[in-house]
Amino acid sequence: VLHGTPGGHDQGSLMADFVVAAGLRAIIPSRPGYLGSELTELNRSFDGAADALAALMAGLGIDAYSVLCWSGGGPTAFRLALRHGERVHALVALAAASQRYDWHPDGGERFMFGTALGNWILKIMAEHAPRQLIGATLASEGELSKEDLETLVRQVWSDETKRRFVVELAATVSWRGARKPGLDNDMACFAAIDDLQLEHIQVPTLLVHGRADTDCPPQHSEAAARRIPGARLRWIERGGHLAMFTGRVEMWRGGSRFGLSVAA
Repeated sequence: VLHGTPGGHDQGSLMADFVVAAGLRAIIPSRPGYLGSELTELNRSFDGAADALAALMAGLGIDAYSVLCWSGGGPTAFRLALRHGERVHALVALAAASQRYDWHPDGGERFMFGTALGNWILKIMAEHAPRQLIGATLASEGELSKEDLETLVRQVWSDETKRRFVVELAATVSWRGARKPGLDNDMACFAAIDDLQLEHIQVPTLLVHGRADTDCPPQHSEAAARRIPGARLRWIERGGHLAMFTGRVEMWRGGSRFGLSVAA
């Protein structure tokens, strides 16, 4: 399970809840530079990170596995599938970056996520005003109508699993401290993407994206779907960047190769 940007294994654990609930085992590392995960000249590139992850799985004695990624974890996951496809059974990419990404945060984001005071406010909101935090988070990660946003906030608030995901996510997206080296490295790598060579991926691939995503535009999954042979793209209507975790998701054994169904 490969977390987004910024993130860490704590974010990956939130992502993996539905995987574990389906009876599967999840291996959840922090990508290089996050939460003390070593960042070196060997692993700071997407290829280096992919090779390090393959070595991790081999060291754990796991010869075959599927990969679940979200957002900024996409480029590493795509390169892992390409470079070590003989071991990757399937790839599920959720709102995943697949091409050059230039980051231009506004002043409000810089304050809330990049300063000690902003991080403290997020912590206080999570503890004492969780519904307001959910509303602000969902408003910021998708271009939804007022009516759709209000409906989504009600749905998330009324569902314990979804509510926990959004509230606890706030603690995993700081731009400071133990996440800063990974964030800085990710942004430098995203801006330098030329070609991830997606057409050479031979792993069965499922792409899931919210049509109203404003954090990682839907064009990223559209481009990946065009280039990855046999890739399947599933849209979440009226869904933002968190749509996979705040929409209605059902998993089952059997059926399709991926065993995954997504509905708005």
